[in-house]
Amino acid sequence: MAQHFSVWLVLLTALLAANMPFVTERVLGLVALKRRKPVYARLLELLLLYCVAGGVGLFLEDRAGQIAPQGWEFYAVTGALFLTLAFPGFVWRYLLRRKD
Repeated sequence: MAQHFSVWLVLLTALLAANMPFVTERVLGLVALKRRKPVYARLLELLLLYCVAGGVGLFLEDRAGQIAPQGWEFYAVTGALFLTLAFPGFVWRYLLRRKD
């Protein structure tokens, strides 16, 4: 697999994972709740999906060669990027006015 394809695959995975908690009322897209999903559940789901997207990136980096050691700066930057990618879903869920 070409390395540029791996980069785009990780970015697409992160984009989809970052917006999933806000798009659906189901937990991880699987488990339906009887009431609306609370905000803390969305944040926990966002954290879990950040780890999943990071795992996909780690897997693809391992397949391409040696895994580079990461410090706290890497996780701060990727966390901020993940939250930035989640912005469209957040806007759709909480800021758009809908006719109910």
